Amino acid sequence: MNTELETRLRAAGLDPQAVDGLVRTALAEDGETDVTSEPIFPPTATGRADMVARQPGVVAGLPVAELVFAAVLDHSPQVRDDLKVVIRVEDGSRIAPGDVLLTVEGPLVPLLRAERTALNFLTHLSGVASLTRRWADEIAHTKARVRDTRKTLPGLRALQKYAVRLGGGVNHRMSLADAALIKDNHVAAAGSVTAAFTAVTRPDLHVQVECDTLDQVREALAAGARSILLDNMGIAELTEAVRLTDGRAELEASGGLTIDGARAVAETGVDYLAVGALTHSAGALDIGLDLSTAGT
Repeated sequence: MNTELETRLRAAGLDPQAVDGLVRTALAEDGETDVTSEPIFPPTATGRADMVARQPGVVAGLPVAELVFAAVLDHSPQVRDDLKVVIRVEDGSRIAPGDVLLTVEGPLVPLLRAERTALNFLTHLSGVASLTRRWADEIAHTKARVRDTRKTLPGLRALQKYAVRLGGGVNHRMSLADAALIKDNHVAAAGSVTAAFTAVTRPDLHVQVECDTLDQVREALAAGARSILLDNMGIAELTEAVRLTDGRAELEASGGLTIDGARAVAETGVDYLAVGALTHSAGALDIGLDLSTAGT
């Protein structure tokens, strides 16, 4: 990995070595031999290709795609020339059909070997960013922000949460060590909201309490909670929770939220909308790789 790409990944809040490991694991799934391309093209064949948007959205993951093209040469030890990558748009940009996102030029067989893996990362992460942007735009007239959850694909959490940020969303916990979230099972085991909150609370720890009822909201506030998750509450209950809280705690609506109802939820005055679908249900954004030139 070149120093410039490593620097850009770090600036994006990503661990370059962790991303490199993901990329190499993905490339390994395709094996060492391309039985389609290798018989057709000589080792000296070169090519140029563009990654092109097929639908509108928000692009996310261009540095990861670039890393795929860099890493694929390790699977082609007979190739001496590098694949040269030029990123045409800024990661996080809104894109339209026909926009060229990235251009790659170099040895043709490695280029084609990298194609699917690079697109797998780019289309998925762009899908997450695009869905997040739809939610963020829907509630942009309010103070509320859309926030992700830990409902992420195994191994892809850091990348998916990166895509959420590019789409205008806010990250919640990256891991169980980042902050405490007292959920219904914790309350049941402890015996009450107050007991669970008292057991977990310490000065250096952000603690959020999940509440299913307004009575639990009152109990959490009385215990000193400064962050409350309002689980599966309707508009009237959310509105009342905002009134009861009166600015004493951050409020996050969660459970059963839909983009069609996002505006009404945000207008109750909550601070966040927790949307697991941003990462667990985002569809891929349609992006393709078009070979423009090939030669020997």
